[in-house]
Amino acid sequence: MPDNQMAYYVYLLASKKNGTLYLGVTSNIVRRGFEHRTKVIDGFTKRYDVDKLVWLEIYDDAIGAITREKELKKWRRAWKIRLIEESNPEWIDLYPEIAS
Repeated sequence: MPDNQMAYYVYLLASKKNGTLYLGVTSNIVRRGFEHRTKVIDGFTKRYDVDKLVWLEIYDDAIGAITREKELKKWRRAWKIRLIEESNPEWIDLYPEIAS
């Protein structure tokens, strides 16, 4: 991806393996992940302690990312779990790797 092009991320957070899930979209996954982890923003992820980044997809345009997020929001929970486990069967927190 050229330097002048922005990346957009669709991501899933979990409280723990098979725990509470949160689906989001952002243009800055490191900053957004930090906000979730440090609980600086009141809301769902703070209330339910959902802060482990367990899945993400990268897009080169906002419309594609938002469209995918809207599609995934309609998915059943079991489908989201399967999506996570296809690429991250141990539900490892991916944030430390992407933040370094």
